[in-house]
Amino acid sequence: SFFLWSSVPDNELLEVAVKGRLHDPDVLETQVRRMLEDRRAHALVENFAGQWLYLRNVPALVPDERQFPDFGSGLRQAMKRETELFVGSVIREDRSVLNLLTANYTFLNERLARHYGIPNIQGSHFRRVTHASEARHGLLGHGSILAATAYPTRTSPVLRGKWILENLLGTPPPLPPPDVPSLEETTEEGTVLSMREATERHRANPTCASCHRLMDPLGLSLENFNAVGQWRDRSETKRIIDSSGELPDGTVFSGPSGLKSALLAYPDRFVTTVTEKMMTYALGRGVEYYDAPAVRAIERTAARD
Repeated sequence: SFFLWSSVPDNELLEVAVKGRLHDPDVLETQVRRMLEDRRAHALVENFAGQWLYLRNVPALVPDERQFPDFGSGLRQAMKRETELFVGSVIREDRSVLNLLTANYTFLNERLARHYGIPNIQGSHFRRVTHASEARHGLLGHGSILAATAYPTRTSPVLRGKWILENLLGTPPPLPPPDVPSLEETTEEGTVLSMREATERHRANPTCASCHRLMDPLGLSLENFNAVGQWRDRSETKRIIDSSGELPDGTVFSGPSGLKSALLAYPDRFVTTVTEKMMTYALGRGVEYYDAPAVRAIERTAARD
């Protein structure tokens, strides 16, 4: 009950538990499905997605007003709501967990659709919309995640790459060494660098290279999304964006669609990460090495469906 509803059990669940019937797999599944259909199950989506996907940070986002004057509380709320409705649909409709990366639909109201440049969506209510652009498919096209992994004035391939490593691949990079230099956004002569140029200069430092060679290519593939999740073809320097990248295993990709294809080449890694993230939420503690058999058992059982 605390896992699915973030609240106390109701009378039906208590009655089944008192009779000792919750150990019966069929009874347990019946109760879980009943509880997921209850409106109280929104707490699972809101709290789990808030913890896993950093949605809790969205209400506090304050992008630079000079660069993004239209960004306000209504847009923040819409971004958060979009991702909650999307994750909820995957759970409620019993879809494959891989749909979180690949689904071609989302939920929009007029404010968020206008932000994305999608026409013919009117009104404040959210409705299911099929994306014409593959770049918007799945979680990596959501403004909530793209804005939460950027700075107020610019994108951050480092933050976005780190987020992907931690939350989609389950391989967080090590902590940065002390006194690591900050990213230089201009040359000594004052020329503004593109994000790719700035990260390449930063990565030239051997102290920084080991971590950044993992994070930067992932984050740079999302550079076509600006700091508030809008699509663009040119960066702040007015140059055409190069969103190509290469994984440590040599896999070459380009843009959000290429990144998703590269991630889905090893789907078990993503499935394991989602399982571990949900187990962390359910247990209220981090996953340890001795939890590995339970994680593998969940994956094997779920794979049959």
